[in-house]
Amino acid sequence: MIRQPSRHCTVELQAVPARIGHVRRIISAQLRYWRLDALIEPAALGVTELLANVHRHARPSKQCTVELSVLLDQLTVAVHDEDPRLPRIRAADNWETCGRGLALIAALSENWGMRPEGGGKVVWFTLPALTPAPEEARALRTYWEPLPQDDARTATEARTRAGGATVG
Repeated sequence: MIRQPSRHCTVELQAVPARIGHVRRIISAQLRYWRLDALIEPAALGVTELLANVHRHARPSKQCTVELSVLLDQLTVAVHDEDPRLPRIRAADNWETCGRGLALIAALSENWGMRPEGGGKVVWFTLPALTPAPEEARALRTYWEPLPQDDARTATEARTRAGGATVG
């Protein structure tokens, strides 16, 4: 059963350092719009690593596409570039300043991978698209939706503990 309709966002860019910050802000705004705030940090970190790899390694150009998609309860972040060479995960020594990007992607994601596509490649990772916590779900209800009896009692108790203050 699909709980939410699928959602999709694509950003095309040249992977240069000045653009990476812009893409992070776009991704953050899109995830906030989709109410997936908890995924902003891991998604932004992961896409930063993938774009840094495009900047450092992709040839002939640094042109790429970042794609966010939510289907069922999963966010997929994918970066497509025009370089057909597939990246490889490696063990970086402690003194090295690079070489940990794919290991970081593997550590922060549920799943990740790569595949050749259209003369280039796609590197992707997934994160669980968390459903709202019960408190958030209650806050999202509109005023005309009646609260179940237990929720009404809990809300009244919370207002009493907070000195009668109400939010909204």
